[in-house]
Amino acid sequence: MAFSPPSPSIARALAARDYNEPTPVQAMVLAPETAGRDLLVSAQTGSGKTVAYGLAIAETLLGEAEFLGTPGAPQALIVAPTRELALQVQRELTWLFENTRARIVACVGGMDPRRERRALSEGVHIVVGTPGRLRDHIERGGLDLSSLAVAVLDEADEMLDLGFREDLEFILSAAPGEKRSLLFSATLPKPIIGLAKRYQHNAMRIEVEGTQGGHADIEYRAVRIVPKEAEHAVVNLLRYFESPTAIVFCNTRESVRHLLSTLQERGFAAVGLSGEMGQNERNQALQALRDGRARVCVATDVAARGIDLPNLGLVIHADLPHDAESLQHRSGRTGRAGRKGVSILLVPPFRRRKAELLLSVANVDVIWSGPPSPDEIRKLDQERMLADPLISEAPGPEDLDLAQALLAQRSAEELAAALARLYRDRLPAPEDVFDPGEGRAARTRERERGEERRPERSRDARGGATGGPSGNTVWFRMPVGRRKNADPKWLLPLICRRGDVTKQDVGSIRIFDNETVFEIANDLAEGFIANARASEGGDILIEPVTGDGGGARRPARPRKPAYDPVKADRPVDPDRPKVKGAFGKERRPDGTPYPKGPKGAEKPKKRKDNAAVPGKSKRPPKNWD
Repeated sequence: MAFSPPSPSIARALAARDYNEPTPVQAMVLAPETAGRDLLVSAQTGSGKTVAYGLAIAETLLGEAEFLGTPGAPQALIVAPTRELALQVQRELTWLFENTRARIVACVGGMDPRRERRALSEGVHIVVGTPGRLRDHIERGGLDLSSLAVAVLDEADEMLDLGFREDLEFILSAAPGEKRSLLFSATLPKPIIGLAKRYQHNAMRIEVEGTQGGHADIEYRAVRIVPKEAEHAVVNLLRYFESPTAIVFCNTRESVRHLLSTLQERGFAAVGLSGEMGQNERNQALQALRDGRARVCVATDVAARGIDLPNLGLVIHADLPHDAESLQHRSGRTGRAGRKGVSILLVPPFRRRKAELLLSVANVDVIWSGPPSPDEIRKLDQERMLADPLISEAPGPEDLDLAQALLAQRSAEELAAALARLYRDRLPAPEDVFDPGEGRAARTRERERGEERRPERSRDARGGATGGPSGNTVWFRMPVGRRKNADPKWLLPLICRRGDVTKQDVGSIRIFDNETVFEIANDLAEGFIANARASEGGDILIEPVTGDGGGARRPARPRKPAYDPVKADRPVDPDRPKVKGAFGKERRPDGTPYPKGPKGAEKPKKRKDNAAVPGKSKRPPKNWD
């Protein structure tokens, strides 16, 4: 089946985007029996539903005409649950209606409402917005729905989950009753059915096959990890798959900030996306991903809907989603419009049962494995380098002249080694990770591996890590300490990157309140400090330490005297000699005081004539008549 829109302008837009065959949801929405009818459509994310209702809107507004009339009050309204989805819909409709002279305006929270009101007053054909902002414009008289011919509710189930039911009912009540209504939802629970019965007329129900299961173009994987190595596993997965664009999902804003700083420190071009960011910041982050200036997005579930990025081939769940629906919406960012994608869940041992339940409810097949090892990543790097266009493409005349000049001074082996080094240096280094495996045998292997690792790198008494080079070393310092959240997890990669050394070349790392000191092998010290001073992004100063960098940098804390049970719990001797001290306290014969009783012990109270006796009434005073 091929696209056959009645309007020539819409047909040209589809042809320019190579839209030759419709997806199942598009074919069903454009079927002859749906013409002019209200529709209740159940379709999963990434199925092409935005273009589907865009074509339905074009059918209603244009028919066989090529251009829309003079803009005035809006003729079509699309309501979306999030800002990102609304802006994404606006972009999709912009290219679809590019040749129709349509004017499309977005009204979303976080943007300047006065600018939106001016755009609405200048005339518009289609309005896309979020429920709260649309209701605000209607109440203030900036949005007139009297000429509305078609209304679309996109991701209706999500809008109800987010508490927008009252806003939706207000918007639908303000629209004309004879309009055409299209309601799209990933699922059709009872509240959605009730909303459709109330505001739709004889709606035709369309349910696309496969919406209850996982996306056919997504490969699901579950990766076993050690809980403390989640960040390292993310690094290795990004390096292993080398997707042009990837999203890493976390459950909290704090986790987003922490993982984002970790990836940026390791050399990834990464941006963050969370609810605490302003709309302009979020737009800039998404634009960086679309332009290719960034290739990794670390986000909360705010990016689980409405994000359609080019070449997004990898989704990593650093934190497990809360339910199967969130899993599908997160994973639905990849595998869109016929493209293949991979969705990976990081599963520590104590989360295995939850992960299995999520995957079972989502009805997806999954491949279990451990995280990719550094050797596997290096092998893939070699294959990618040999297939890189930089090597495989035919050189130009200027390239050949420069190559001849280089060969006159260096051997072919030296030049090839330099090329390999340049290729490797632009890639973040993979991390050593461990597969916890399954069952008791895996835990035994983990314990044995820990025992093997312990002599190599142990904890230092001053809060850093020890190990690394043996023999003569040179101490260096950085002006960051505990007060700036210094941690060996990000300090060690920073030291290696700034000084062009490996982990094995770094010795003790000792973290104090305002500074951190560390040691480097003596034979590498001169080159280390030269590279550290010349490296880009050197906002943290690294300099040598004169004298003993590791010792006597802060006074030792006074230790509490050891607890002596003999002295503290000595039984009281009724026949002990009573020796009075200078202040009348009882002392031993040698002059030392006896130990006090346990803390909190009650002292015997002296009884007075007027004192209350437990269980009895007060005695009368002596002068009682």
